[in-house]
Amino acid sequence: MAELKKQIAEGRIEPVYFFHGVESYLKDELAGLLKTTLFPSESDAALNTVVLYGPDLTLGDIVSAASECPMFTEKKLVIVRQFEKVRKAGTKELQQLHEDQFCRYLADPSPFSVLLLDAGPVEKKELEKSPFRQLKPIRQDFPAIRHPDAFVTERALAEGWDFDPEALKAFIAYIEPSSREICQELDKLMLYAEGRRTEHRITVNDVYDCVGISRKYNVFELEKAVAEKNLRLCSGIALMIMEQEGLRDGLMTIVRYLTTFYLRIWKLHTPGLQQRTLQEIAAMLGMYGRQEFFAKSFMGYARAFTVEETQKAILALRDTDAALKGLAASPDEKFLLLQLMQRLFG
Repeated sequence: MAELKKQIAEGRIEPVYFFHGVESYLKDELAGLLKTTLFPSESDAALNTVVLYGPDLTLGDIVSAASECPMFTEKKLVIVRQFEKVRKAGTKELQQLHEDQFCRYLADPSPFSVLLLDAGPVEKKELEKSPFRQLKPIRQDFPAIRHPDAFVTERALAEGWDFDPEALKAFIAYIEPSSREICQELDKLMLYAEGRRTEHRITVNDVYDCVGISRKYNVFELEKAVAEKNLRLCSGIALMIMEQEGLRDGLMTIVRYLTTFYLRIWKLHTPGLQQRTLQEIAAMLGMYGRQEFFAKSFMGYARAFTVEETQKAILALRDTDAALKGLAASPDEKFLLLQLMQRLFG
């Protein structure tokens, strides 16, 4: 994505783009960059940006819209949202005609249009069918963020900022793993930190202050208490986190963080782990960049848990997550927390 952003910002714009995946924030960001690069003013952008929606269109309608001339500018931008839901024509023959028109357009696109086809997630087998098959060479995938630490580190570096290891860990622990949430919170954090020092380095105290995390009752202290198997301390810290963030949001943060914690412990029980380098172990744990700093800590934590204890904990966390999401009978959140703690250490 960084390379694509660079190309667009430099004016190296393709006539057709196909964006595919769930991360709508990143797709919208690139669409906005296309606008600012293509048009000299907001009024030009408003006159020459057409936003259409797949359920209202056939492939023939898309070709027609992209073939119309712009008003008072060299280019026009046609954005088709929900492209995966584009309508089929009335008959097989007409549908084939529209598909042929679409293929001809892709082979020889209009010189005065930029066509952006924006699709949500599409099943792999469907991507091999028309019209997605024809778009395969230009497809840009926007899957869900799998490694938030790597994503936010790259994002910050692109803006000239760097995270201290503890700061990155704190940020990832308390931010929802979506591009929208990460990018918006990172923008606020950089603005906050910039007013405090000249060095473009984000510290853990910046994250505590900006995200609103208690220095005493946070998921790092909870992690240490879990590693010590201290039920009373774990319950107390967890209850304070829930009071700070709101019961449901706080418990969801705890469940998300502890699920990552125990999954990493479970992976560290892999046979033959001693033969791997620390960097390889960190990658296996989903730790990248400065997060590798914490791989040694987790290797120490793993010695405190058996495989059976780890599996039991993951099952308890899964059940709590289901209850919070309404997939199972859900009592009040404090009861859910205490029930979870009993299952973790009982």
